[in-house]
Amino acid sequence: MKIDFANLQYQYQLYKKEIDKAIQNVLDKSNYIMGEEINILEENLEEFTNAKYAIACSSGTDALLLALLALNIKEGDEVITTPFTFISTAETIALIGAKPVFVDIDDKTYNIDPNLIEEKITNRTKAIIPVALYGQPPKIDEIVNIAKKYNLKVVIDGAQSFGATHNGIKDSCLGDLSITSFFPAKPLGCYGDGGALFTNNKELAQKLKQLRVHGQNKRYHHKYIGIGGRLDTIQAAILNVKLKYFNDELLLREEVAKKYLKKLSFKENIILPFVEHNCTSTWAQFSIRTENRDILQARLKEVGIPTSIHYPIPLHLQVCFNFLNYKKGDFPISEKISKEIISLPMNPYLTEDEIDYICEKI
Repeated sequence: MKIDFANLQYQYQLYKKEIDKAIQNVLDKSNYIMGEEINILEENLEEFTNAKYAIACSSGTDALLLALLALNIKEGDEVITTPFTFISTAETIALIGAKPVFVDIDDKTYNIDPNLIEEKITNRTKAIIPVALYGQPPKIDEIVNIAKKYNLKVVIDGAQSFGATHNGIKDSCLGDLSITSFFPAKPLGCYGDGGALFTNNKELAQKLKQLRVHGQNKRYHHKYIGIGGRLDTIQAAILNVKLKYFNDELLLREEVAKKYLKKLSFKENIILPFVEHNCTSTWAQFSIRTENRDILQARLKEVGIPTSIHYPIPLHLQVCFNFLNYKKGDFPISEKISKEIISLPMNPYLTEDEIDYICEKI
């Protein structure tokens, strides 16, 4: 048996007629940049999340960059985040000249540990970027309380968690800003790059809409230094179709996760994912841990089961962050988990037989 990790082609075939029609409609109008589908998507995203304002943009990375620009984070400022995430989270901080300050993670959720944040706050700290890793929101109440105490901003990196909830509230509504990614392999993905920001603050929303078009408040009048951060119209059209079915797909992902958890609960030498009682996860990844990861990954590959490692090297040990002067041992939980984590196939369309096969081979 050969397993598909994300099964994007199967999903496309399910919605093919609607997606093809939506793309053709854009082609017929030839309105490829900031076409009407962008406004429709933003309205649909606002309705889905209950956030007051959704701002579509060119990628999850650009969403993070736009968030930092909107909050006036600048050279010399410090932003607290996690070393156990995709590089975009810290990369965007460094790109604008600010300093990423890492805090180790919780060993169960793999999200930033709020208990370790305060000791890293200095008079240069301006914001906290907690990551909703693998689809589960962080302990946002504790993080927001710390932020209020020190007058800091909170930007939730929800690149993997669009649709997840914390205490019944979509994580797009939490923090001063929240971002997400529509990279094709995300739970809600387009067919190229794409992203969005969410806020309940009208002024921030207006500023973000200008920043994504080079800081323009009207054509050739530039209020801010911004970026070319627009989502293209074809991607918006695709997302408008897929968003209609997204709630159903989240439920299917949850069912796949439950089956994995049940069937793997008796396996020795592995640690299963953990979701807090007051959170839901989008299950962007189903990641287990084992000290025998390399052996397991090789054997699963031999029998047609693809896996991935999210993430093999914590950010503080990446060469590009040498200037921060971190060293091995500074964030022991992140380092340990990076050596043990392995992601299994996860998509809404995994069959019972496929899940049985994967779990049997594990």
